[in-house]
Amino acid sequence: MTEAVFERVAAELLATVGADGVRTLAEGIGKQRPRASVLSSRAFPGFAEAATALLEAMAADGMASSEAAAYLHGLAAGQVLGAKEQEISLVWSGPSSHRVPVRTTGRALLQLVESAEQELLLMTYSATRYAPLTHALEAAVGRGVRIDVVVETLQGAGSALSGAEPASAFLQVSGLRVWHWPLGNRTEPGAKTHAKLALADRRVLLTTSANFTQSGVDRNIEAGVLITGGPVPVRTSEHINELQRTGVLQRYW
Repeated sequence: MTEAVFERVAAELLATVGADGVRTLAEGIGKQRPRASVLSSRAFPGFAEAATALLEAMAADGMASSEAAAYLHGLAAGQVLGAKEQEISLVWSGPSSHRVPVRTTGRALLQLVESAEQELLLMTYSATRYAPLTHALEAAVGRGVRIDVVVETLQGAGSALSGAEPASAFLQVSGLRVWHWPLGNRTEPGAKTHAKLALADRRVLLTTSANFTQSGVDRNIEAGVLITGGPVPVRTSEHINELQRTGVLQRYW
């Protein structure tokens, strides 16, 4: 066991139980309470399993209780501080309300793409060519941004989508990679690639009900959340990267 492995297990613990759960576990470890007492200290789904993995990592590494407790307290404190630096705002498509100004989906999406410096990820169910987005993606490729797009396919959507393949909205942008979820990898009949999100540099995440179409970003009433900073964009990127690495998602183009 290496320190890097312990850190990974601790990070997974934090993602599962949050800062409060990590702090509770740190207190139990620091006070050298019995294992059963530590594992039952929080009636939180997944707490006992995540805590067990952490204790096993400690034992394999021969890490002292005081050292592990100090690390976990620091991890929890860092999470709290990071959350304070996170910005969350609502975005909307469709008719505006003059009395309640809101950020539009189209503008938020384009600003996110324009802000990307290293990597950009888009995921959508339906897609048609939306010229402002196409131009923003071409500009991103031109400045060296690595772009991955995950789309549904007509075959995967069944009768729910018709016309051109959603991927065709992006294939004209040279230099980006398009991914899909093959039917053979779907364990449940009728499962769809239905998520709609955009992620820039693991730092800015837009998750929305809007498909990346003219109707979705401008005309329909759609709602979404724009998250800047904090752990959520990072975890989103890690999850999708793992789906790509393990072959759940495969290259379409």
